[in-house]
Amino acid sequence: MQSAAADLGRALCIITGASRGFGRTVSRQVSRLLKPGSVLVLAARSAENLRAVQAELAASEVPGAGLEVRCVPADLGLEEGVEKVVKTCREVSAEDIDHIILINNAGSLGDVSRYFIGFTNMAEVDSFLSLNISSCLCLTAGVLQAFPQRPGLRRTVVNVTSICGISPYRTWVLYCTAKAAREMMFRVLAEEQPNVRVLNYAPGPLDTDMLSQAKERTADPDLQRLISDLYANGQVLTCDTSCSKLLKLLLDDGYTSGAHVDFFDE
Repeated sequence: MQSAAADLGRALCIITGASRGFGRTVSRQVSRLLKPGSVLVLAARSAENLRAVQAELAASEVPGAGLEVRCVPADLGLEEGVEKVVKTCREVSAEDIDHIILINNAGSLGDVSRYFIGFTNMAEVDSFLSLNISSCLCLTAGVLQAFPQRPGLRRTVVNVTSICGISPYRTWVLYCTAKAAREMMFRVLAEEQPNVRVLNYAPGPLDTDMLSQAKERTADPDLQRLISDLYANGQVLTCDTSCSKLLKLLLDDGYTSGAHVDFFDE
């Protein structure tokens, strides 16, 4: 059996939604596994929150002196936001990098206060899909184009997904639709690009603002009760716990490319 790698190499690592929640935790934990000379590109809407993450990493004793952190304040729901992130990546010298890692974490819950038949405004739906689906596809394609396959270069793409990508939940039509579409999107990528390692990772119920928002706003009473029970029974996971599982998967590199792997999977 192949032994786990000790680190992620001299990497260009791009993390979207990096300013808070799971993305912020991933940024912190990934920084510990990058070799000197690596570049960490953190993308999110809030420049202020990104600077806070950058300061947190700079103050940490863990990252090596050779880690460069680049912050990209960008609205990924807009074309110019995606282009801004890709442009930042293209500025990194490919010759100095042996691993490209893209962690597609950015996303939103959508309006969970309405049932399916409440969504008649196409502009509202299109805006949600632009952030949660279109940007993810175009950003991933842009990064892979910028760093084509060559000897000695590993390329890894992670889609942060959810059980909602494979199971329907009442009043969560937008969120479930986006997660299901992204799952298939990355399964297609895995089929087309066998040299790219693709992982759909479902981190489980996380202690984030998004889950708290879901608890307060979900219209379906049964689903709202289920979420409340997760909190009451201590079943909500810390971001650190779930992130550790993700990084173990990446270091072990034993998953099937394109597979859906849940935190609770053995």
